[in-house]
Order: sequence, then C-alpha cells, then structure tokens
Amino acid sequence: MTQKQSSQSAEAPATGVLSKISVLGYGAGDAANNLAFTTATMFLLLYYTDVAGISAAAAGTLLLVVRIFDAFADIFAGRMVDKTYHKKLGKFRPYIMFGSVPLLLLSVATFSIPQIGESGMLLWAYLSYALLGLAYSFVNIPYGSLAGAMTQNSGERAKLASARTIGAVAVGSFLGIFIAPLMKGGENLQPLFTTLTIIFAVVGTGLYMFTVFTTKERVVREVSKVSMKQSIATLKGNKPLLLLCISSFLFLTGQLALGTVQIYYFRDVLHNLGLYAVMSIINIFLTFGMAAILPRLVRAAGKKNIYMGGALFMAIGGITVFLAPSSMVWLAFTGVIITQVGLLLVSMLVWALEADTVEYGEWKTGIRTEGITYALFSFTRKTGQAVGGALAAFALAWGGYTAGAAQQTEQAILGIRAGAGLLPMVFALLALLVMVIYPLTDAKHKEIVADISARRAARLAAALDQRDTDENS
Repeated sequence: MTQKQSSQSAEAPATGVLSKISVLGYGAGDAANNLAFTTATMFLLLYYTDVAGISAAAAGTLLLVVRIFDAFADIFAGRMVDKTYHKKLGKFRPYIMFGSVPLLLLSVATFSIPQIGESGMLLWAYLSYALLGLAYSFVNIPYGSLAGAMTQNSGERAKLASARTIGAVAVGSFLGIFIAPLMKGGENLQPLFTTLTIIFAVVGTGLYMFTVFTTKERVVREVSKVSMKQSIATLKGNKPLLLLCISSFLFLTGQLALGTVQIYYFRDVLHNLGLYAVMSIINIFLTFGMAAILPRLVRAAGKKNIYMGGALFMAIGGITVFLAPSSMVWLAFTGVIITQVGLLLVSMLVWALEADTVEYGEWKTGIRTEGITYALFSFTRKTGQAVGGALAAFALAWGGYTAGAAQQTEQAILGIRAGAGLLPMVFALLALLVMVIYPLTDAKHKEIVADISARRAARLAAALDQRDTDENS
C-alpha cells in the first residue's frame, strides 16, 4: 500500500456513511438523557410548587442557582473527558457506561422529596438537583462530544442531530401524552413521580447501554489526552463557537421559559390540559417529517439559514401565544405549534453546528478538543436554561400564582402568558440576530475538513519518509 493510500484509508471511515444501527444507537442516548432532563424541564417547577409546597419565588431561585452550578460542572466534565482515553471504548463511551445509573437514580431522588420540614425539604431539593446536574454533565458532555468523533461528514452529522432530536422528542411526547394530563391541581402526585422516575431508571439504563455498544469513534486524533493549555488554545480565536454559544444561550433562555410554564398555560390560561397531549402527538409527526427532509434542506439552504428560520418561527409563535385571547383556543394553539416548529428546527441543527466548530478549532491549532468545546457550548446552554427557568418561575411569582387554586387571577394569567409567549419571542429574535454574523457556513466547513485531511496526510507521509531514512542510514 502506498503512503497516499494509507492516508486515505485512515481517513475514509470518518467521512463515509454511518450504519443505521449506529445512528439509531446514538439517538437512543438522547432518549435516555431526556428521561432525566425533559422530565425535570417539564415537571420540576410544578413538582416543587404543587407537590413539595415550595413557593414559586424560592423555586425560581433554586432553579437559577443550581443550573448555574450545573453550567460550571459542564466545564469540569469537559476537561476530565479531554484528559481521558480508553484503548477499547475511546474517550466518551466509558462515561456513558459508568455514569448512567447514578444519573438516573439521582432523578428518582430529585422527585422524591421527603416530608422533613420546610427547611429540610428545601435543602433536599437543592442537594438532589445539584447532584443530578453534576451527574448529567458527566454523561451528557461525552454523549454530545461523541457525534463529532463519529463522522466529519455534514450530511451524516445532520442524521445524528436528527436522531438525537427524535429520541428527545419521543420522550417528551410520551410525557406530554400520558403524564401531563394527570397534573391536575389538588391531586396527590408524589406516588406518580416516584413510580415514573424508577421506571425511567430501568429503561434509561438499557438505552444508554445500547448507545455504548452500537456507536464508535472513527475520527482520527493525533493527541488522545489533551492538556489544559491545549484546550484553552483551541477555544481562543474560535469565533464560530463563541457566536454559537451566545446564540444558544439566548435561544435556550426563551425555550426553557416556554417549557417550564407551558403546562400552566394549557391548564390555567386555556383551561384545556388535554391540549398538551394533542401538542405532543403533533410534535411526533413534525419531528419525523422534519428529520426525513432535514438532510435535503441542509444541502439546499445550509445549517445556518435553517437555524435562523427556526428562530423566526419561534418568535412568531411566541407573540401569538402571548396575545391570543383565552376564548380563541384555536389561535393560541396555532401559536404553540408554530413555536414547536421553530424549536425542532433549531434543536435538530444546533448539535451539528457545534460539531463543526470542533474542526474549526482543530484547523486553527492542530488539536481536536471535543470535550472542552462541547463543555463550553453546554455551559452557555445551561446558563440559558438557568435564566429561562428562573425567569419563568419569577413570572409566576410576579403574577401571584397560587398552587391548587381553581381560578388564577388576571395578574397571574399575565405572568403565565409572559413566560409562555413573550420571553420566547424576545430571546428567539436576539438569537437570530447573533447568527446573522456567524461565519462558519457549510461550504467553509467542507474546505476546513479537506485542509485538515491534507495536513494529516502530509504529516503521515513525512513521518514515513523519515522512518525509511532512519532504517536505511
């Protein structure tokens, strides 16, 4: 085999087509992630206010403090991942394999606050949710980084992004269809939450193991364990990553505000909790439909433009949700669906965009640092989640929301509307404006990957020549 052929054979697996089982396995990982994450996003504030009896203001502060802690936990997890390498499992799968069970058990603890007095219950809530976030960082950072190590092909990355979105939406739809309709005021919901999270712990473990044994790292890395200095070097000057982080922070702020209070919106504003299940069913069809056409959309318009279009949809849907009268349920529900279209488009593409920034950092420095790159990206998303969830809770507190009340006041209704519509609209528009100047188009990324491959081939050829010279001398 020639030197050129040797280089090409080493490179081919990272740019070829992924097997269907590996794409499916990757998607299963995010389904497992969201058994903990989406359950908390959808129901944790409701659990705190209506089951544990924690005030909306105290719950809002808790969400803000713990999620900011989680964001810093992501940075720590990213550094640990970059320093790790296992000969058989690689850099990322060991964390998924050994971190999944603690993560899922902590989800059970988070939704099982014992009756130990007001202060004791609040302390339990802080500790359990903080530990849940820490465990989630040590599973989700490796999981998210894994996509960039599986392939460098934009189309294949779009498939992986779609697969993880389908996994997440499948869980969210299940919760919306079968669990959300049970969240009626005044009901004893503690047994439901405890049973649900225990079942999720069992199912989630199986899904995580499926991910571990069906995925594989195929991208060539010349440095298996990355130093802190090398990590910082790849982040410095990575303008695409910086802009994507800022845009994601803004978008996640709006998204988490929406996700946190949406169940209140259906129950207390539209007085039709059953619509949550209807929305979840529609979400399934939207997800599979978009996943089917997304690779073609990416080829035609590029990931950046589709991301911006999704943000615009979210803004249009948000203002509709905020302004629609309670009597015009059809208009309000239309706004909800438009918002979901925008959320899905951005959610499907943002992970592929993040993976592209890894190559940009490698192109600049010669070092691949998936762990710290994904960690920084996740850090800004977690802070967005913290701010969005807290703003939603504070909107409830500002409106004077009363847990278990048969009818909320007009001020409380306005607070719910602001969280479900106004905040998503404002932050989606801000996220869109940031992406206007995002420089890493698909065409530019393709050039960067080709240049990295050429450099690697040249280094390999030089090393072989030097070896031949040494052997002949």
